[in-house]
Amino acid sequence: MLQALAEAEKALAADEIPIGAVVVFEKQIIGRGYNQTEQLRDVTAHAEMLALTAAANHLGNKYLADCTLYVTIEPCVMCAGASYWAQLKAVVFGASEPKVGFRRHGQLLHPKTQLRAGVQAEACAALMQAFFSLKRK
Repeated sequence: MLQALAEAEKALAADEIPIGAVVVFEKQIIGRGYNQTEQLRDVTAHAEMLALTAAANHLGNKYLADCTLYVTIEPCVMCAGASYWAQLKAVVFGASEPKVGFRRHGQLLHPKTQLRAGVQAEACAALMQAFFSLKRK
């Protein structure tokens, strides 16, 4: 999760919503991403989507059944859907996202995907709070 937080810091430095993600396979990071929706002018350029794409390219396979996605904030419906199709082994996230997080819409992850929430939640939430605090000023 610390590596996902480092990715989120990159997003913050780029004035993007500070969410970061990494994909791990056999204890190695094979995909990284941070939100780049403004920079790329692409609403799908979420941290998770970029990390999943990088991981799939690394493995040469669209299925990531032996991989774990670590992300600083609870994924949205789009990212949960992508995780479903990638058939991830696990999704681990930091802070919950009550407004747009996928869990408010029911079980959207693949049935075999394990879910773990609350890892480094305070640090993950603090980045988001700092970002939106600055935006409100």
